[in-house]
Amino acid sequence: MTYLVTDACTACGACLLTCPEHAVVPSLPLQVRANRCTACGECIEVCPVDALVEVRA
Repeated sequence: MTYLVTDACTACGACLLTCPEHAVVPSLPLQVRANRCTACGECIEVCPVDALVEVRA
């Protein structure tokens, strides 16, 4: 499982700074590298606009 960044993302960088595996790619829009994501949920917890959703990889 991994996460997808939706259009609700404001690119605030909270998930980027929180991810322990550095799976979030600093781009516009932000992206999550499935091969690095361990589905810990840290990014979902810190996102102020709930812009991340779980997806099956």
